[in-house]
Amino acid sequence: MSKITVPSKQTALFLDGLQGNLTLGATNILTPGPGQLLLKVKATALNPVDWKIQKHGIFYKTFPAILGTDAAGDVVAIGEGVTKFKIGDQVFCQGRFTKEYATFQEYTLADEWHLAKIPTNISYDQAATIPLCLATAFVGMYNVIPHGMGLVNPTTPTGQGHYKGIPFVILGGASSVGQFVIQLAKLSGFSPIITTASLKHTSFLQSLGATYVLDRNTPTSALKSQIAEITDNKSIQYIYDSISSSETQKTGIEILSPGGNLIVVLSPSVTSQDKRVTYVLALRALDQNVELIKGVYAVLEGWLEKGVIQPNKVDLLPGGLAGIIEGLRKMEQNQVSGVKLVVRPEETPENAK
Repeated sequence: MSKITVPSKQTALFLDGLQGNLTLGATNILTPGPGQLLLKVKATALNPVDWKIQKHGIFYKTFPAILGTDAAGDVVAIGEGVTKFKIGDQVFCQGRFTKEYATFQEYTLADEWHLAKIPTNISYDQAATIPLCLATAFVGMYNVIPHGMGLVNPTTPTGQGHYKGIPFVILGGASSVGQFVIQLAKLSGFSPIITTASLKHTSFLQSLGATYVLDRNTPTSALKSQIAEITDNKSIQYIYDSISSSETQKTGIEILSPGGNLIVVLSPSVTSQDKRVTYVLALRALDQNVELIKGVYAVLEGWLEKGVIQPNKVDLLPGGLAGIIEGLRKMEQNQVSGVKLVVRPEETPENAK
């Protein structure tokens, strides 16, 4: 495809200060440098970290800031040295906590090695549900100790099916991260795969690979007994807590066997002398994550095309970037279950800009 004309200005959703307000405004569109690409964002997804940044003042120190870490869209410009992609490619990527790579805007930068093409069986909206939560699941499971569980990486065929007959427990399997953990556990061969969730999600989670779906409201002692019965009292060495409230962390550490690994996605509130608790931070630019996530993006198009990995269910919000504010409120109020909130920046009303 020939060169695409890119405007000089765009609309973005700004956080105006520490624990401040979200407002729409104009900002410059950047030119990609070496190894970078410029994307027109067709869809971006909301994550819990977005409302937590606004409420708790984490990760950002310079304002106004632009949030958002999931993008799907079209390549509209390419920087020097980029060879894997061309203008017009439909792609998706994980953003970063910087204005240049944030995704709550009409255009964003991407890095060549942390970018994948969208296969024809996946929409922009679906692709936008994948990056951050898949990275969170993958880093927690396959990064080396102390950054993850240190499991055998399944991006090569010899790494798949490695854990046959070994149980794996997910707390919060219907969450966006939990859904990807279930699928990766299946890819790695774990069995049985046991997850807690609202039972209304049972059929869907089983379709992703869960062997058993247990009621998330089950008391810890009863849940521990159910898991022991399912596994014939096998040692529980791997638990991924995709919720990581103080309550679920207590549940996880209680169920985990000595020597086991508990992954949490929020700051640890539990400790143990003989059990490892690991807080996963899936920022793609962290030194310990760069090559691991690069390896995922190298195979991700094929995994999606074959159905090895399936995206989250989409709940499309109206209003484009303006719809993010209400979406984050719903997430903070725990009014979202089993779906991923997505907006299309190009649907932002002109009178809202």
